[in-house]
Amino acid sequence: MEKKKLKNVFINGAISSEFIGESIAKHQTKTSIGAHNIFLGQVRADEIEGKTVSAIDYTAYEEMANLKFHEIREATFEKYDLTCMHIYHSLGTVNIGEICLFVFVSSPHRKVVFEALEYVVEAIKAEVPVFGKEIFEDQTHQWKQNT
Repeated sequence: MEKKKLKNVFINGAISSEFIGESIAKHQTKTSIGAHNIFLGQVRADEIEGKTVSAIDYTAYEEMANLKFHEIREATFEKYDLTCMHIYHSLGTVNIGEICLFVFVSSPHRKVVFEALEYVVEAIKAEVPVFGKEIFEDQTHQWKQNT
């Protein structure tokens, strides 16, 4: 697949179910696709030291993060036989239960989408400079530790 230009993957606030549904629907005309796989990252109501998370406020070094997302995308296309891939990440405040990361991969065959999706999500968590500040119910906050 030919290299794609650098894309801004960020969306302000939560990623809506309507946006996700529309993204999937746009692929119904692509008849060479035999399989899709989707990862949806959702904000959890974690309890930390007796306090419950109510939201996460995401920030990023956007230019650097978009470059890293692009590099991950290109590496994935080199490694796997994908038809297309979409990555969207939230910036700003995302409440518990809302979606903050949407990764969507498509391929002619199902096995590829499972392997590629895991590769992409793990690379994002390990390499992309996106930071989350956990906001607790009492409005105190702390920087989130990725696991």
